[in-house]
Amino acid sequence: MNITGPTNHTNSCKPFYEEENPIPLVVLYSTVLTLGLPANLITVFLTFLEVCRKNVLGVYLFSLSVCDLMYLGTLPLWAIYINRGHHWEWGSLACKFTGYVFFNNMYISIFLMCCISVDRFVAVVYAVESRGLRRMRHAVIISVVIVLVVAVGHVPVFTMTEGDSELMEEKRCFEPSDPSVVVTGLNYSRFFIGFFIPLCILIVTNLAIIAKVRASTGLKPKAKVRIRNLALAVILFFLVCFTPYHVILLLRAINFHFSNGKCDFERSVYTPYTISLGLSTINSAINPVFYVLSSNSVHKKIHKGLQGLRSSSRSSSFT
Repeated sequence: MNITGPTNHTNSCKPFYEEENPIPLVVLYSTVLTLGLPANLITVFLTFLEVCRKNVLGVYLFSLSVCDLMYLGTLPLWAIYINRGHHWEWGSLACKFTGYVFFNNMYISIFLMCCISVDRFVAVVYAVESRGLRRMRHAVIISVVIVLVVAVGHVPVFTMTEGDSELMEEKRCFEPSDPSVVVTGLNYSRFFIGFFIPLCILIVTNLAIIAKVRASTGLKPKAKVRIRNLALAVILFFLVCFTPYHVILLLRAINFHFSNGKCDFERSVYTPYTISLGLSTINSAINPVFYVLSSNSVHKKIHKGLQGLRSSSRSSSFT
């Protein structure tokens, strides 16, 4: 999958995946779906309860889980597509819609992750002032604006010829193709606006949280370690899931200025590109772990629920 600009269908960059083994990517997509679907269904329910309790952070977490669920719903199509040798069977509209959902999920998730980190930063570093800054209304407005801006920004997906799978002999769906000015501009903007700036925000806010917590005298050592590990894990998780994909986008954009229309670089980077897509997919399964299960309130609810199940099972066994 890749957003590209209009090109003709007699694409000089022939398919790059003739000898690709589809099994690893299919297994990865299946695993992400198996783990991510129940995890996000649970977190949607738990975060909805937090929203009802006027929890500001719950708004961002709920939006993130709903976004991930939408993307997880398209994974079976991508897995079948890869398994059939990159042959799309469901028509051009379905191809464009699944591509649209993929890119929306990636960048809505990235921006919501930034919102979560900023919200935690404000709550920890500016604990007193945050009472006036952190409002439910603000969180809802910000979440809606993020969804609308990203959704509108990716509307051109429906006009791009790379999604017209029915008109292609190979029936491909958003595969890398001839470099173009449009693609190069999109790749630059996606790297800097959709990745580099959010990465800087995540690093600054989470390191500030670590510094503030370390200097605190009111927190127990275990609590400090937990908060520090979570902050570091968020940064590491973001780097692992999104860095490879966006670095390849940047390299493709730079290569456009020196390729003279040749596809040598596109061919050489295709395998790393598919791996980077798989890594970005893991985001949808791990989000609940980092942003919900790490929460004290949710942790206590799950613990109480497990205790209730154990008590019930013991009573049944005794009976």
